[in-house]
Amino acid sequence: MNTQKKNIMICMLFACFFLAGFLLCVCLPKATYSDIERRKLAVMPELSTDTIASGRFMSDFETYTMDTFPFREQFRAIKALTATRLFLRQDNHGIYVSDGFISTIEYPLNESSLDWAMERFRFVCQKYLTEENHVFLSVIPDKNCFLAHKSGHLAMNYADFEEQIKQRADFAEYITISDLLEKDDYYKTDPHWRQEKITDVAERLAQKMGTVLMQDYKIHTLDRDFYGVYYGQAALPLVPDTLQYLTGEIIDRCLVYDWQNKKEIMIYDMEKAMGKDPYEIFLSGPLSLLTIKNPNAQEEKKLIIFRDSFGSSIAPLLISGYSQITLVDIRYIQPDYLEQFIDFEACDVLFLYSTLVLNHSELLK
Repeated sequence: MNTQKKNIMICMLFACFFLAGFLLCVCLPKATYSDIERRKLAVMPELSTDTIASGRFMSDFETYTMDTFPFREQFRAIKALTATRLFLRQDNHGIYVSDGFISTIEYPLNESSLDWAMERFRFVCQKYLTEENHVFLSVIPDKNCFLAHKSGHLAMNYADFEEQIKQRADFAEYITISDLLEKDDYYKTDPHWRQEKITDVAERLAQKMGTVLMQDYKIHTLDRDFYGVYYGQAALPLVPDTLQYLTGEIIDRCLVYDWQNKKEIMIYDMEKAMGKDPYEIFLSGPLSLLTIKNPNAQEEKKLIIFRDSFGSSIAPLLISGYSQITLVDIRYIQPDYLEQFIDFEACDVLFLYSTLVLNHSELLK
């Protein structure tokens, strides 16, 4: 075969490959949501004089093509496997695997973020609380705290993180829980802690806040595999988690009101458990304001928890010590509006947040 024929054949093969790729991009249906990544995918941008002149069209079109490329998930898996197994990279876009656990690199410590978080908490205290309120604060270390040192990845100094929080939190009594946690208390494919593993944490919090829990739990296992949010981000073929949840006589009789959607809900939302994110089984996921009432409480004792998503799974474990627990997520509701829904009089108040939120506290309103 002479050189000219060889070049023609290469050009024809390339043209066929290019045409096939083009037809697949045009003809295959476009997904609007990535279940594995838990996010909406980009949509075709509007074509107009303004979007072209500003450059937004090409920028948004590039994002759209990357999100809707044919066999995108398969290519993501190949890329992740190549980076970590072939080229032996320690992480893939900040996601790494250690001892079968997937985690994200949380580094460095952001002091300005801690300042903003404490400012928002202090605002709540000054606006709504009096000397009658007992105020507590506790920090939940993220999984990176227990994995990074052994695996050689970057990590914050978590002892320093807690110390800086204590120094800034002159408005609250600090409760340490990091000594009760280890990597096995977290899901392997998700950032959250496992409810069945944190009964000792709930006991510590309750004891420090001056109440007693009635611990009589029954463990249930969700009848489906749990692929956490890190699983989709890692794009690696890893073993899924099992999700367990705890019930008991007191938990089963509790009443929950969702102020955001103005309806009663269950402690454990089995419909959400079978949805896109099974962790939303706990109090129906990311809701701004909830009230849990315990009709069998031995005394009239109320608690308000300012929390992130970690609080959804520990709140049911604390309810036996209170007649009412209100959960507030100020990532979704402005603190200025809370007096419309919450009576702060003589309540205990707990600020319970993970390092993942405190180190990125721009999420807090």
